[in-house]
Amino acid sequence: MWGLQIVLAVIGLSAGITVAGGLFSFISGLGVISDFADRTHTGEHILLYEDATALGGILGNIFIIYQIEIPCAEILLPVFGILAGIFVGCWAMALAEMLNVFPIFVRRAKLIRCIPWVILGMALGKGIGAFLFFFHRW
Repeated sequence: MWGLQIVLAVIGLSAGITVAGGLFSFISGLGVISDFADRTHTGEHILLYEDATALGGILGNIFIIYQIEIPCAEILLPVFGILAGIFVGCWAMALAEMLNVFPIFVRRAKLIRCIPWVILGMALGKGIGAFLFFFHRW
């Protein structure tokens, strides 16, 4: 019985490490971190950004695996939601930019003046969708 539990634990941890490694490779491949550093003119701190991203992934896994309660979670939840939304939005825009989806859409739809409104609409739609999903369980 113990042997089966050990094998299952090894398989689970190996799969988790593989998926996490793939996710962080995808993030670095899209250039989200380097894009943040480039746009904020803080390229000298890129190693700090990469370390913070890795630390966030590691701490997130530890909190999920060991079910650690976070003190003052009600206060920190909106802050986390805003920061996670910003990160996911930048991730989606980096993916769209990498695939040239947005420039092709702008040319084909002949959008000249309304580009900021389209981006705002996409962000609001994403935010409202996340709100409905997390608070109303849709």
